[in-house]
Amino acid sequence: MPSAPPDGAPALHVESLDVTYGRALSALRSVSLTVPHGAVVALLGANGAGKTTLLRAVSGTLRLHRGAITAGRVRYGDTVLDGRDPVAAVRAGVVQVPEGRRVFAGLTVDENLRAGGLGLNRRAPAQVREARERVLTLFPRLAERTRQAAGLLSGGEQQMLAIGRALMAAPRLLLLDEPSLGLAPMMVDRIGEVVREINAQGTGVLLVEQNAGMALSLAEHAYVLEVGEIGLSGAAAELARTDAVRRLYLGETTDAADGKGAA
Repeated sequence: MPSAPPDGAPALHVESLDVTYGRALSALRSVSLTVPHGAVVALLGANGAGKTTLLRAVSGTLRLHRGAITAGRVRYGDTVLDGRDPVAAVRAGVVQVPEGRRVFAGLTVDENLRAGGLGLNRRAPAQVREARERVLTLFPRLAERTRQAAGLLSGGEQQMLAIGRALMAAPRLLLLDEPSLGLAPMMVDRIGEVVREINAQGTGVLLVEQNAGMALSLAEHAYVLEVGEIGLSGAAAELARTDAVRRLYLGETTDAADGKGAA
């Protein structure tokens, strides 16, 4: 785990957030959560519960999907993010990796990585090179394919590239939306290792993940969204032992889970 955060280190605070799409569809209602500096926090929920909407509200991409914050506040440290655009979020240190491995298929791996730092034009070339080397060290398979078109990579490699491109912006908080979705089990394990490695370097993570077992094993704290509202929250290890989470998200029956501890 990363070392204790310094005094005044930024944290993400979402306070009583309401989000709607159009005039009628309420997507989030009075949602509040906190991601402490350098922590991994998991966000669980069924499809349509509002998990991606919450990430969009934090990252400033909500308006691109015709959504709007109608009440509440999003802050990262002293920076107010609600109502701001994605560039403001990135400059504050908050970067989203959207669901679906959205790489630039016609560009090479190296060009995709360089695109990840374009919005931070105040960074020195040496900082960009350092960020690139850090990404390629984290993902050796990308280092072997820097001149290959991103569209020719496997699904797992594309996910690595999407995460690596986000890391080029040197985020302090990474928003990961379903990073393991559709990947082979071996690659899912690798994604889990990557989240741990990124976090060990001091970057916080807000993790939306359909693989609840993996998410809870990585996180310190977790929230469960139920139809746009926070239904459960608490320490990840404790939530993993609750009947509701075991039954709805871990695929266990209460009897079967209780039987694991029987000798």
